[in-house]
Amino acid sequence: MTTSEIIGTIGVSLLLLAYLLDLTGRLPNGKPVSLAINALGAGLACVSAYMIEFWPFVVLEGVWAAVSVAGFFRPNLGGTPS
Repeated sequence: MTTSEIIGTIGVSLLLLAYLLDLTGRLPNGKPVSLAINALGAGLACVSAYMIEFWPFVVLEGVWAAVSVAGFFRPNLGGTPS
């Protein structure tokens, strides 16, 4: 297994973990831990895609990571909507 495959596998596993935790109600989407898991997973998947020069996924995962990080700066993070 190559370095890019290892990094990509870890990243995708984290993304799937966050999705599974959300679906089962164990960690609702938008909570700080969920955002962190998504940001880290997408960031790793982005790095992996960059390493193999697969540009569509560099963009996809880069945006996913950026949106997850931006969620930390959203007002009322983890609170109920107004």
